[in-house]
Amino acid sequence: MTTRRTAPRDRGRGGRGPDRRPERRHEGPDEGRVVLYGWHPVAEALRNPARGLHRLLATENAAQRLTEEVGALRIVPELVRPGAITTLLGPEAVHQGLYLEAEPLPAPAFDALPDGAVLLALDQITDPHNVGAIVRTAAAFRVDAIITTARHSPAATGVLAKSASGGLEYVPFVIVRNLAEALIELGERGFTRIGLDSEADTPLAGITPRTPLVIVLGAEGKGLRQRTRECCDVVARLDFPGAIKSLNVSNAAAITLYALVPRG
Repeated sequence: MTTRRTAPRDRGRGGRGPDRRPERRHEGPDEGRVVLYGWHPVAEALRNPARGLHRLLATENAAQRLTEEVGALRIVPELVRPGAITTLLGPEAVHQGLYLEAEPLPAPAFDALPDGAVLLALDQITDPHNVGAIVRTAAAFRVDAIITTARHSPAATGVLAKSASGGLEYVPFVIVRNLAEALIELGERGFTRIGLDSEADTPLAGITPRTPLVIVLGAEGKGLRQRTRECCDVVARLDFPGAIKSLNVSNAAAITLYALVPRG
């Protein structure tokens, strides 16, 4: 006599075995939305009432931490396993169990900037890690806005937002079609326009800061474009005592802001 063996049944939520039902497939964001992931970008966005929210995916532990540290959330999270977020972002993204789809923040008009405004203008800096680090530094120095061009600039989402570590919620982006034209307009509005270039004749230490101010940073390697340089009131260099005479653009931005921005 033979005994027929049957495969063990999967037990559902009420049994002792794991729930093996496949997780719902999560699709990417709709066009026009920005993606924020990781603890600081997501938590700061949830704290910012100006940030429109669409969709929050969170692991159970991350959702609990958000509630404990942020308080009442403005959006109900969808609880997922970490792999669901990894599938959306890719294996390199350090998402810490949080993924948020949101609206871009509104950009201020030049005529709405405060009298003593401090701005950064980025001349074709394309690396989102560098731009994100600049945003984080700008938030630390209470920079009023960052000017970038519609082309040759990374979008304020994804890797850039993660590198900014929440700074995007405090420093708005103003996206312009032509950087030179924007610098000309700012000059007409009374802004002092200071460009940075390692080969410039004028040392930054010799400049007396005066607001309103726009600091113009060029891409590593290429530096400022000729037309951009022509639209600056002065182009200055950072002097260093060591053998290395130039720094990563985000480090140069931090030093320049420390030297020029009034601190009260």
